[in-house]
Amino acid sequence: MELFGLKVFTLGGFGEIQDGDDLAVLIADAAKSRLIDGDIVAVTSKIVSKAEGRAALAADREQAITDETVRVVASRAHPGGVTRIVENRQGLVMAAAGVDTSNAPDGIVLLLPVDADASARAICAALRAATGLRLGVLITDTAGRAWREGQTDIAIGAAGFAVFHDLRGTTDVSGRRLDVTVAAVADEIAGAADLVKGKTSGNPVAVVRGLGRLVGELDSAGARALQRPSDTDMFRLGTTEARAEGFAEGFAAGRAAAEVGMAGSSEAERA
Repeated sequence: MELFGLKVFTLGGFGEIQDGDDLAVLIADAAKSRLIDGDIVAVTSKIVSKAEGRAALAADREQAITDETVRVVASRAHPGGVTRIVENRQGLVMAAAGVDTSNAPDGIVLLLPVDADASARAICAALRAATGLRLGVLITDTAGRAWREGQTDIAIGAAGFAVFHDLRGTTDVSGRRLDVTVAAVADEIAGAADLVKGKTSGNPVAVVRGLGRLVGELDSAGARALQRPSDTDMFRLGTTEARAEGFAEGFAAGRAAAEVGMAGSSEAERA
């Protein structure tokens, strides 16, 4: 049996990232020739946002969330305010549209990159050119999950490696055919990278080694491919929102039926 293993480590030497910084140059400098062929570089979305100038005044946080929202999934009031789970402009369903104040300067909130897949491709292309290595790049962000407590990092941008491992059509160790299993390896890699990056350690970049078999063309499908379309999402609304929508649709249907019935009665009376 072929054995696989992973090595995950951080790259130190990053100071405060500023608008306009070249992340590929900073990553290559921090790596100091430690990268090898087949490595996947996981980059925290916050430093991508900072380098791309994706910031807003903290006083406008709620408005920033509104501006980044395409569709409200669920909204709940609590003693500290209101939590909004929304679909944002990047197609991600997240709390507060991914707008965050952690690891940001005082008075500033950070927005997610406009197109994290494009950001990943640009960093990956520059790193490949600078190092001559076949590398992958992953942009990560922290998210909660339906049915599960706590948060984990997920892939919001990817380039240069396969974000899925499609096992459909293969057989398990008992010889049973797998018909639906498609592993979301980009999210699994993001979670592994977060174990060493952490949230408070000041290490925004990690290297995941041992998955060179996944690394391929620069224009491989990005992390956007991991997002489930809303028309196939069985849980696209919160319970309160679904109930309200169902009530409104039922009320409208009942009213329309009543109006048809009244029209029929009037015609009968005229006859």
